[in-house]
Amino acid sequence: MSKAYVVGEKSQMLGFKGVGFEVVHADDADSLTRALGQLIRSNDASIVLISETVAEENPEALANFRESSSAIVTTIPTHKGSAHQGFAAMRRMVEYSIGVDMLGKE
Repeated sequence: MSKAYVVGEKSQMLGFKGVGFEVVHADDADSLTRALGQLIRSNDASIVLISETVAEENPEALANFRESSSAIVTTIPTHKGSAHQGFAAMRRMVEYSIGVDMLGKE
């Protein structure tokens, strides 16, 4: 059965548990690598939301997860505001797919 996961700081991700997400705690780059490795091994993730603050610390782990998993992955902003990482990644994928930047530059 496919599951939806949210990965990030414990205090900021607990609200997602109320709407059916599985919460995976990751407070730093190393714990993010371990958490994403666990999700790859479990092979039941269909949607993965990752806190922007944790994703910024370890972009390599995020890129590795995207290559190894078929799950939909995006970053979500925290109380500190958004760095628009999710939009930037989507814009790069659209440009790579069709060869044109349809979404425009920031």
